[in-house]
Amino acid sequence: MKNQRNGLELSRIGLGCGHMSNVNEAVKSAGIAAIHAAFESGINHLNTADFYGAGRSEMVIADALKGYKRDDYFISLKFGALNTLDGSLYGLDVSPKHVKNYLAYSLKRLNLDYIDLYQPARIDLGIPVEETIGAISELVKAGYVKEIGVSQVDAETLRRAHATYPISLVESEYSLFNRGIEKEIIPTARELGIQIVAFGAVAHGLLAGNWTEERVQKNKGGYIPLFFEGNIEKNIVLAKKLGEISTKKQMTLSQLALAWVLSKGDDIKPLIGTVSSTHLQEALQSLDIHLTEDDVREIEEAIPEHEIAGASFPNMQFRNGKTVRG
Repeated sequence: MKNQRNGLELSRIGLGCGHMSNVNEAVKSAGIAAIHAAFESGINHLNTADFYGAGRSEMVIADALKGYKRDDYFISLKFGALNTLDGSLYGLDVSPKHVKNYLAYSLKRLNLDYIDLYQPARIDLGIPVEETIGAISELVKAGYVKEIGVSQVDAETLRRAHATYPISLVESEYSLFNRGIEKEIIPTARELGIQIVAFGAVAHGLLAGNWTEERVQKNKGGYIPLFFEGNIEKNIVLAKKLGEISTKKQMTLSQLALAWVLSKGDDIKPLIGTVSSTHLQEALQSLDIHLTEDDVREIEEAIPEHEIAGASFPNMQFRNGKTVRG
């Protein structure tokens, strides 16, 4: 993989650019500033998707990249999720015959000649993964894509995808509130030499700070089961237990949560999703935190898996473009 990246080593932490999709001028300016701050701090990995704001995240990135050398940064890009006019998602299209179309639009919006890593947002159960990955591999041969990744897959699908064309990165949610990838994905990825991009390290904000009653009421509901009525109250109790540990260690709760992910191996590359340069710098300090085995044990015991209420991310599955489970 290193040769394909022209010697570029992926930074330990990547910048998730999903929050740059609801673009007004203030958000756009903040997003560009966050990307510049990331580059100045040694982050060279930008993670986005063509469906984040129906392409608006890509356009913010394009503005931010002006003046930077192409070989100095790495763009990983998801495709396939279908947007409605109000911004919600209603299906999936990873049909092999449409892959080059999605890439053509993304390259135009990003103002780039190639994408460093291209990956389907999900796998369609009605389309063999070999066909989707095979279509992307044709774009690798043509020079428009350098590497291929997959997102939110199981271990069997990861093996099949890798057998079709070498997979460089597998993107999965990983946090103290979702340790599911420890069972099969992490061991399989390590066996195959595939690095892991971990999103959701602060559990969609659950591990991002103090919880007032006002904040609890504001965050109830949504599409993430952790925040459903009856779940959020129980999960905040767990988050506060972890907060006691972070206070004792003189760091923020989010720094401790991120340091825990980082402690799991150099091949695990967590994402920080933010448009705030301040939050970015705070998160980067987690790179200097060393957790001992006893620290890790104490942290995990504060949030026992059997006490977590609700899933941390919808288990969305698709067949022939339509949601069959979520």
